[in-house]
Amino acid sequence: MADHTFVIPEEIQKKHPTLIPLIIRSESMNEEEKQYWINILPVMTLDQVEKLTKILHDERIQLDAIDAKYAKKIETIGQEEFVKRVEEKRYQQRTDRTKVEKSTEIEEQERENIILRNIEET
Repeated sequence: MADHTFVIPEEIQKKHPTLIPLIIRSESMNEEEKQYWINILPVMTLDQVEKLTKILHDERIQLDAIDAKYAKKIETIGQEEFVKRVEEKRYQQRTDRTKVEKSTEIEEQERENIILRNIEET
């Protein structure tokens, strides 16, 4: 999203220090709509300002909740991927160990056979 410089008179900034950031950060309005709301703030009634503030505040809360949910989901997916990799590594280690054990067992069996043949021959 391109940076946009809003025209906000100083008196409006002072009068609505909470509302202005909510308008600017709103994801439901385009840049022109944001500037429109800033421009009409001086003629809005107190009730209208309160309603706009509540709407934008609720929007921010909902968006933050969605962000938190997806951040948790991404974290969970990351953890699941980590667990999967650990499990794969352990499986590979078990497989490798089993191969070594099997190879050692075969070598021991061959040595036993050689020893038995030597005993029989003597």
